[in-house]
Order: sequence, then structure tokens, then C-alpha cells
Amino acid sequence: MERDTEKMGAERVRKELLKQVKRVVIKVGSGVLTLPDGLNTVVIEGLTTEICSLKREGTEVLLVSSGAVASGLRKIGMPRRPHSVSQQQAVAAVGQSSLIMAYEDAFERHGHKVAQILLTRDDLTHRRRYLNARNTLFTLLSWNIVPIINENDTVVVDELKFGDNDNLSAMVTNLTESHLLVNLTDIDGLFDKDPREHQDARLIEVVEKADRRIMRYAGSIPGFLGTGGMASKIKAARKVTLRGVPAIIANGLKPGILGRIFSGKKEGTLFLPAEATLCSRKHWIAFTKSPRGQIVIDRGAERAILKNGKSLLPSGMLEVRGRFSQGNSVVLLNEAGEPVAVGMVNYHSGDIRKIIGARSTEIESRLGFKHDDEVIHRDNLVLTAQMEAGDDQCLL
Repeated sequence: MERDTEKMGAERVRKELLKQVKRVVIKVGSGVLTLPDGLNTVVIEGLTTEICSLKREGTEVLLVSSGAVASGLRKIGMPRRPHSVSQQQAVAAVGQSSLIMAYEDAFERHGHKVAQILLTRDDLTHRRRYLNARNTLFTLLSWNIVPIINENDTVVVDELKFGDNDNLSAMVTNLTESHLLVNLTDIDGLFDKDPREHQDARLIEVVEKADRRIMRYAGSIPGFLGTGGMASKIKAARKVTLRGVPAIIANGLKPGILGRIFSGKKEGTLFLPAEATLCSRKHWIAFTKSPRGQIVIDRGAERAILKNGKSLLPSGMLEVRGRFSQGNSVVLLNEAGEPVAVGMVNYHSGDIRKIIGARSTEIESRLGFKHDDEVIHRDNLVLTAQMEAGDDQCLL
């Protein structure tokens, strides 16, 4: 498809992309779903009506919904989000039932059923559980049931957190091989300045690449109820575009917003799919598995990995940092401390320390066994350049 948006026109680009959408992930933020006195039932009813309309037209919909903590705060009467983990988890437990009940009632009025899916990052980090979650979601879609997905805030701990539902929505898009991510927030999209502070702020209608320049436009200050911000929404868009999937950030408080988006109207900010994409497995390694450690490699190994597409062998390692198990992801750093790649290891950290600098033929004599010649096989390596978009922090 022609990528010159000036030649085609933004609206035509949107229409061409949206023609191909048969499965969509819609993420709705707390700022859209809540009012000072509780859940915004008018918005929930409006979005439900539009989702049911999409389903009648043959589009499968998965809904990633925030709002449990916000609903719980209102229900309990707390003035602000608590700081302690246990209190946040308790508030989420109180609010989650009200949230899913509001959706269930709204969809029931249109003759549709919903299913509640609560996930932690650990559910998607392990390949078997990842595939189990995927199969469950596909089964629900085949039954014409709308999955409503949220992070399992009640039991989650820091190392298992997605970070926010923006990140979760990107992972669900990859998990289900969806064709579009729609992120509904309480502003019209990505602006070149903060529209809350600058009257001359301009909406960016199309983003061809979510690079460092685009990240600079984003404010990282989270809202009162949410944990994300525009920066997290751009990162989520970047993750799905690297799988060849477009993303749209738009204002979920606008009545009829989904209908306008799917008719190709210029609503929100459209992030075009990347031309060079990652396969599903490498995308999973890069963005779903959370790195548990680091391996410092020498110049020869760096050159072999970057220039020649080689695997990481023991002979190219200089140092192992952190504790991790076989199958975990780690970050590869060069001698200057810069991220080179992220990959899934064939040995745990204790064994890797014993074979630093060794030849592959010496692995068995040093360990008493040998799984593989490689510490990380090239099929399980993703280069930092392949994840490029100004977010190297995701590797550290």
C-alpha cells in the first residue's frame, strides 16, 4: 500500500487500512469511564452500542477496560488513589465487580454476553500459558462473546505488572493477531504540545513512525485515576505497529467515536504499521517477556550478532548480571554498556557464569551436561535496532 500520506490523503489512508480490519482491540481508559460520583454509565452504554454495531457488521471485538480502581475509589468514597500496593489491590477488588456488572448489563440489553478475563504479565511470559490465554480468547470470540480484559490488580506484584492497560492492550493485540488497536482516552489524540497548557497545540493526524521525535510530544504525567499517560499510549502504538498493525488514539468521550473511526473519518491520531515488522515469536520475546538480567558481550560477539546475524556463544561473553532461569529473557550489552539486543537464554545464570569465555565444545566438561551450543540462539534474539522508536529503556 502507498505510504505517502500527502499523496493519498489522511482519510483515504485510514479507509484503506480499516477495510482490512476483521478483529480489533479497543482499550478504554479510566478518564473515559468514570465521573466524580462513579462509573460513567452513559459512555459505557454508548460504547457498548457501537461495539455491538461493529459485531453485527462482522468485526470481532476484544475490550481492554480500565476502571476497576477508579470504580472502587468512588464506591468506597476515597478521595484519591492510595499509595500502598495492598490498598490499591483492595480498591481494585471492590471496583472490579461493579465494572464488569455495568458492562454485562449494557451488553445484555443488546443481546450479547461478555466474559471477564483478568491477566498478569506472568500469564503471557510463559509460552504455554500465553497459548492457553490465546486459545481461551479465540474460543470466546467463536462463541460471539465479548472478552473484557483487565490486569489482575487484586493479586499482581510489581515484577508481574504490565505497567498499565495501554501496554496490556498492545500485548493482547499481538496475542490475538488483531488487525487494529483503538486506544480511547479523554483527549482527541496526540498533539505537538500539551493542549491543556497551549491553545495553539496542533493535533497530529498521522504518525508514520513512532520515533524519538514523536515521543518528545508526549507528556508522561499520568492522570488522576490512570497509571499511564500519552507516553504509554505511544509506546503501546509502537509495539503493535512493529507487528504490522495500525493503532489509533482518539477521544472516547465523543459520542459515536467508534462509528466515525471505522467509517474512515479523521478522528484522533493514526499510527501507520511499520514497513519492517517482527514475527510473532520475536515480538513476544521483545515486548512481552520481561528481561530478568543482562549479559555483557565483547566486540567480536557484538559484530557477529549485529552484522552477521549470528547466535551468542559462550566465547563472546564478558560478564553476567542478575539471576535468571533457562528460558528467561536477558538484555545483551556491549562493552560501552549500550543495549545491543534482547534474547531468550538456553541456560540459567549460574551455569552461564561457569562457561564465560569457553568454546562450545567445552560446555559439557564445565557443566557436566550441555543443552545447546549457543547461550542464545539467533532465532531467539531481537536486535535493539529492530525495536527502534526511542524507547531503549524497555530493555534496561
